[in-house]
Amino acid sequence: MNRKAIYAIIICAILAGANGLLIKSMTSLSTGTIAWFRTGIPVLILIPFLWKDGELHFRGNNKKMLLASLINAARMYLYLLAYIYTSIGNTVVLFYTYPIFVTIIEVIAFKQKIERKQTLLLLLAFTGIVITYIGKPFSFQSNDFIGMLAAVGASIGYAITVVLFKAENSRYSQNQMVFYQNIVGAIVFIPFLSAIPSATLPDLGIGVFYGFLIGIVVFKLFFYGLKELTAATATTLMYLEVVSAILLGYFVLDEAITWNILLGGAFIVTSSYLISRLNKKK
Repeated sequence: MNRKAIYAIIICAILAGANGLLIKSMTSLSTGTIAWFRTGIPVLILIPFLWKDGELHFRGNNKKMLLASLINAARMYLYLLAYIYTSIGNTVVLFYTYPIFVTIIEVIAFKQKIERKQTLLLLLAFTGIVITYIGKPFSFQSNDFIGMLAAVGASIGYAITVVLFKAENSRYSQNQMVFYQNIVGAIVFIPFLSAIPSATLPDLGIGVFYGFLIGIVVFKLFFYGLKELTAATATTLMYLEVVSAILLGYFVLDEAITWNILLGGAFIVTSSYLISRLNKKK
């Protein structure tokens, strides 16, 4: 097995775990402005490479890809809201329920037969979500409630885009896929750039770095690892993002690691991992 590929995925997961730290550090930027940096910077970086490689002519179901990009823009906004309103641990644990929602979407939309094992794993994940929220107020006046609800919404949105992008994956290059993932967000979040004059220079620098690191570097490392490893190995290693995010939140931001985050997170991650394995076998 290619060690460089394994290291690439591990580094990818650790860097992805820094999402929350970067988002929470940009205190002078609005959610929409951060969202533009996350989507706009990758698009601006990729355009010259797409032009150089003659890949600005897209062949495939462009309407479906634009729909997926629009959903991804909404997902991105919810994802950022989640990190802003609740802890890194809560956000990353709940976001990693997306393989579960992929399964539910495929069962509902494509009439795929659900196995008994999958049903039990879905129940395990739901139990994990309930445990994670124990001790927190069930009210829209609660930041934790808003943040955790946004994290689940982001997870559902990501699951939908996974299904849509997966259907068109063979018709587009890696750069084209990343471009399509971000292009609608890069456009719809432009109005939020009006807030830039009131932002601090360090936060603007972090915004550019954030868009480049998460939007380009993380994806390139993942695709590099995916070329040399099986999909099952690559996606399994990516679950290190959950561990990385929680530890970074604990050591850098002094976020508490409570028993319900650990137990609920273990239920959710285990369920998501096993469901992903079942889906790959099928």
